[in-house]
Amino acid sequence: MELISLLMKALDLGLDPKKLFNGSVKLFEEFTDLFKDKGQAEVASIAQAELDLFKSTILNIAVMGETGAGKSSFINALRGLTAEDDGAAPTGVTETMTEPTVYPYPNHPNVRLWDLPGTGTPDFQPNTYLKQMNFKCYDFFVIIASERFKGIHMALAREIERMGKRFYFVRSKVDEDLRNEERDHPRTFSQESVLEQLRMDCRKHLQKAGISNPEIFLLSSCEFTKYDAPGLVKTLQDDIQGLQRLAFLLSLPNLSAEIIDEKKAALKKWIWLISLASAFVNVIPIPGISVACDISILLGSMIAFYKYFGLDDGSLANLARQTGKPIAELKAVIISPGAKEINRDVVIKLLLKTSLPKLTAYVPVLGPMLTAGISFLTTYFMLLRFLNEVAEDAERVRKTALTEDGKKLK
Repeated sequence: MELISLLMKALDLGLDPKKLFNGSVKLFEEFTDLFKDKGQAEVASIAQAELDLFKSTILNIAVMGETGAGKSSFINALRGLTAEDDGAAPTGVTETMTEPTVYPYPNHPNVRLWDLPGTGTPDFQPNTYLKQMNFKCYDFFVIIASERFKGIHMALAREIERMGKRFYFVRSKVDEDLRNEERDHPRTFSQESVLEQLRMDCRKHLQKAGISNPEIFLLSSCEFTKYDAPGLVKTLQDDIQGLQRLAFLLSLPNLSAEIIDEKKAALKKWIWLISLASAFVNVIPIPGISVACDISILLGSMIAFYKYFGLDDGSLANLARQTGKPIAELKAVIISPGAKEINRDVVIKLLLKTSLPKLTAYVPVLGPMLTAGISFLTTYFMLLRFLNEVAEDAERVRKTALTEDGKKLK
């Protein structure tokens, strides 16, 4: 990755083609190493299969708890939505669901949050609830309580543990607890002390029920960037493996600068596969340059990057509603071309900006592997440039949304 960073700096500094070519030789060697035991067609097929597998990767997250515990609000917050946004889970204190309801992430519908009917209602008693919900369908579980964890929560945790699945305890509505404590004890109120008391109380009840070392996350869905919510998101990322982890990361709203950086780092690695597929699968000669690429793969990747970083119109509209910012003000800080502006001509212009196609002028005869390598490098650097631009745009949008008259993003 250090070499890639150096090459990107070289592009930004406008080094002449000969120096850029010399620096690209080492990266080209890494590229050719892929073909020591496999032919071009096999490598391309593997790369495309991996991309297709990611597109079909599904992650199902079950959210459960008693009626009124804040399940729907939690689901909305994790998806970057409020109760009034399109596609949001309806909130309220009355349980109306009779079966699990799915809420996919707006920009990554294969990542699904499931709102399970409230436990302990007349239709869903502890002794039948687990079978009714068909728990085997879910990858992991979030158990939510708004006061203290009770017997039903322990029964759920033990059954999930017996099935060998992961679960996480969330104590919701801590903002309300803090306000109540400050109102009742204004002279001695300490936020840190109250939060620690809540954590100890939750741990005591869970350990009493046989959960030896429970992980407990205190949060408020109304203030989702505070308390333990960032820690919960980080824990989920670390515990999920493989393509499901990537899908979860890319589905997240830009809750912090760290999430934007992690998305950027993950996509930098993913660009290797995209570039391989673009250089070998259904390649089409690009007019005016000595490379052939799959423009449809590049177009799809660029539009996907835009959505992953929340720069599409739907994500910006939701963010504008949440923060009270005019959507035009959020769009004003975006420098990269908009999703609706990305087309074949834009892709070709960005390919030309890499300067790599021009390097063929310094090579008298291009062999098949060198031609493929130039195509790979061209696509690779073009997508890296675009990725850097959209990541920077996402951070500018995030900061703009956060700084309206000191108002914090919820």
